Amino acid sequence: MKKIAVVWSSPNTDGLTASAKDQFVKGCTDAGAEVQEIHLNRRKIEHCRACGNGWGTCRNEGTCIIKDDFAEIYDQLKEADGIVWISAVYWSDMTECFKAFLDRLRRCDAFCNRSLAEKRCVLIACAGGTGNGTLECLTQLERGIKHMGMRAFDRIPVVRYNRDYMLPALYEGGRTYISSLENGFDMFY
Repeated sequence: MKKIAVVWSSPNTDGLTASAKDQFVKGCTDAGAEVQEIHLNRRKIEHCRACGNGWGTCRNEGTCIIKDDFAEIYDQLKEADGIVWISAVYWSDMTECFKAFLDRLRRCDAFCNRSLAEKRCVLIACAGGTGNGTLECLTQLERGIKHMGMRAFDRIPVVRYNRDYMLPALYEGGRTYISSLENGFDMFY
């Protein structure tokens, strides 16, 4: 059984982002995966302090000195077979708490640990307003995971306009993701 970590961020627990997350998770669980949801808005995640001369223990030890929920979440990601990243879109970017988490994760994993390298991921950006900014958000998110050596299976923009056909597609996407993790997926980088 594959273990999947679903990291998501939106303050609205019944909006577009939550609906997209629910459909993808249902597809994963129906395909036999064990899913652990990590809702960043409900976790205590501080911003990076750029300790010392800009690099603290993150660069040399792969740990962060800030005592919040970061280390626990990082451990959950290390144990996962795959990671799904889902964010609401604000100003063509991820939510603020998502950015805070990703900034610290990159510092700990990209230089020292490399614990997340080669993890296969799905990236989902959800914009409830005009829909503008989803592609920029996905680009920023992919840039962040590439620093750590992770790979994106798919990048999925969800907006109000495509909601009716994307939500069922996300369910199928979750099923396909689990199948790809179990059976392999030829993707060259």
